[in-house]
Amino acid sequence: MANIVMYTSAVCPYCMNAERLLASKGVKEINKIRVDLQPEKRNEMIEKTGRRTVPQIFIDDRHIGGFDDLRALDLAGGLDPLLA
Repeated sequence: MANIVMYTSAVCPYCMNAERLLASKGVKEINKIRVDLQPEKRNEMIEKTGRRTVPQIFIDDRHIGGFDDLRALDLAGGLDPLLA
């Protein structure tokens, strides 16, 4: 199974949607980095992605983007191969 890292915060509906989508694909573990609890991690996220919003999702060190990007990747058939 792929290594998934998600920059997230506690009250983020898009983060929850991303978690649900990944769970529906059989993902049991997501390494969450809470930018609301560790503000310095938000700067790290911005440096890595160029984006300021959560979630920011990585699969095996590949930046996927946010929830909309994850969903588009799934609809295009590209998510399952990355998770395998």
